[in-house]
Amino acid sequence: MFGKTGKFVQEVKVELKKASWPWDPKEKGFKRYKELVDSTVMVVIAMLLMGGFVAFWDLMLVNIVGALTALAR
Repeated sequence: MFGKTGKFVQEVKVELKKASWPWDPKEKGFKRYKELVDSTVMVVIAMLLMGGFVAFWDLMLVNIVGALTALAR
């Protein structure tokens, strides 16, 4: 009944042992996830910078188009 499922679970275990994880399995506690946390912080900072860049240019273009349409009236 569980033949295929059991085989699948065994294959998943084998593949997970081959995988490279973003932490050292010998580390304990929060230090274990240092690379993961550092990567997450970098992504959040990059998103904030990109969002600020897009918001700045959006505001500038809204003002420029508003000024041009005011002149055309």
